[in-house]
Amino acid sequence: MSSTRIKTAIESLSGAINADPGKARAKATPATARLVDGLRSEVTGPKGERILTDMPPAMGGEGSSPNPGWYLRAAMASCTTSVIAMHAAKRGIKLDALEVTVESEGDNRGILGMDDGVSAGYSELRMKVRIASSSATEAELRELTEFAEAHSPVGCTIERSPPRSFAVEVVKARR
Repeated sequence: MSSTRIKTAIESLSGAINADPGKARAKATPATARLVDGLRSEVTGPKGERILTDMPPAMGGEGSSPNPGWYLRAAMASCTTSVIAMHAAKRGIKLDALEVTVESEGDNRGILGMDDGVSAGYSELRMKVRIASSSATEAELRELTEFAEAHSPVGCTIERSPPRSFAVEVVKARR
C-alpha cells in the first residue's frame, strides 16, 4: 500500500471517528488454538488465517514451529512497525528502511511450575528500532518512533495489561 493510500485511509477513519466517537470502539476477532499433537497447536482466525506453534525440544516439543512467546514478540515488533509506517505516511515522511526487533528474557522455573514465586511471564522485553529516511531529520524520526512506541496497541496492552477473564468448559471426551 502506498503512503498516499495509508494517509487517506487514516484520515478517512479519523474523520468518521470524529463525527461519531462511538465508531472508535473496536472488538478484535478471536484467535482459537487447538492442540494438534504433542505440544503443537494450530491457531485459526475467523477468515481462515492459520499459524502453528510448538515448544522447543527442551520443553518436550519438537521445535517444528515458533513457540507462542515468539509470536508475542513478533506481534509487538510488527505492530510497532505498522504504527511507525502509518504515522510516517500521515506526516509525509518517506521511510527508506525500517526494522523493529523485540527480545525477551524470562525464567523457565515459572512455566515448569518449579517455584510459585517465579512468574512464567517475561522479566524483560527490549525493543530496538532501526530507521532511515532521506526526507526527515533524526529528531523527526526519533519523535516518530517514540510516538509509535506509545501508541502501538500490542505494546500498550503488554505495558498496561487489561483485565482478563478465564472460563473453562469441560466437555465429554470421545472414546
